[in-house]
Amino acid sequence: MLTVIRNAWILTQDASRRIVKGDILIKNEKIMSVGPVFNGTADQEIDASGDIVMPGLVNTHTHVAMSVMKGAADDLQFPDFLNKVFSIDSDRTDKDIEIGTKLGCLEMIRGGTTTFNDLYYSEDVIAKATEEAGIRGMHCWCVLDEQFTTQKGNPLDNCRRFCNSHKGMKKGRAGVGLQGVYVCSEDTCKGAKQLSDELKVPLHLHLSETRKEVNDHKKKTGKRPAEWLYDLGVLSERTVAAHSAWLTMNEVRLMGKAGMSIASCPVSNMKLATGGVAPIPEMMKNNVNVSLGTDGSTTNNSLDMFSEMKILGLLQKSSRWDATVTPAQTLLDIATINGAKAIGMGSEIGSIEQGKYADIVILDGKAPNLRPLLPENMISNVVYSASSLNVKTVMCQGDIVMKDRRIMTLDEQDVIDASEDAWKQLCKRN
Repeated sequence: MLTVIRNAWILTQDASRRIVKGDILIKNEKIMSVGPVFNGTADQEIDASGDIVMPGLVNTHTHVAMSVMKGAADDLQFPDFLNKVFSIDSDRTDKDIEIGTKLGCLEMIRGGTTTFNDLYYSEDVIAKATEEAGIRGMHCWCVLDEQFTTQKGNPLDNCRRFCNSHKGMKKGRAGVGLQGVYVCSEDTCKGAKQLSDELKVPLHLHLSETRKEVNDHKKKTGKRPAEWLYDLGVLSERTVAAHSAWLTMNEVRLMGKAGMSIASCPVSNMKLATGGVAPIPEMMKNNVNVSLGTDGSTTNNSLDMFSEMKILGLLQKSSRWDATVTPAQTLLDIATINGAKAIGMGSEIGSIEQGKYADIVILDGKAPNLRPLLPENMISNVVYSASSLNVKTVMCQGDIVMKDRRIMTLDEQDVIDASEDAWKQLCKRN
């Protein structure tokens, strides 16, 4: 199958960050050429005249199945929020997890996200629903101490079984999740790291999300969470730590030494009023790979990576009284190539280059909020002006999952209708 995208403004996100005008030729799953006009014929052609074509966004921290819980625990203090969410979570069924996943995937497709890094239980259900939606999930099965879980059996054993049984997914991949140091003993953390190393898959965890988490752990162990995990040997280039908002410079240096990634979630942290601002510039200076996550729909209510990208930049600028930090190009890097690197797919996705998977988003370049549109302001327009409403067409690994704003993979209305019933049932029981 040959596909050609014609006459586009292409934000390649390659090593030179080239912006080129031309065509993209795709054969089956992968990009064959970028830029030069393709004079041949293709099986399908997409006219992108005047439009912006960019790599699919990579959401490196979410709980996609919680999309069906949107609005169920808003405007609560953090301890009350946790109690409410944990109560609902304990009553979930495979069916509403499937519906929540499909609803979240629909939102991400419409928002130009082609890959997400998930942390939850029942990732087998989530993986199947994601495959039907046609985008890519990094499915990290949640691991925690058995005494704290509602899972049947040992969570680490469950994670191992899931990873071993889901090696052959077309797009999705399996990974190891750690809930956080507050429910994970030394043995659990080491076991998760060992499994990640053995299978060579990402290790995804919550880290230093709140001041209380940090203080409680320091009282218990004498060390801050990142220091403790580093000393245990848990942190590595395969580690993706969500939030990472309450850190010292010593922790940042240790994280950089480990070569790990973080998934900053600014909207979630602000909405929950947990305080702390991730030290993004210091992380980048110290070899920490910075990526971006929305968190789940109970803490953010949105899976919109365009909004998240802009807010990350504004929060850094505002909190430092410095408009020069996290410029537009850096923010786009964080949402694309850095995200790809975080989940171990830097050589496969994150940019529009020959040989990479065709994960491609087409934005409506004629939309008023994106005009005037010139190479000189294109990156800024995408980062500071664009929204999910500008997304026209989305391709993941060569498959068109949305064309001219029409979802091609799922029955959108059926999912939306089912989500209403699922929400009512979950909230009725809680």
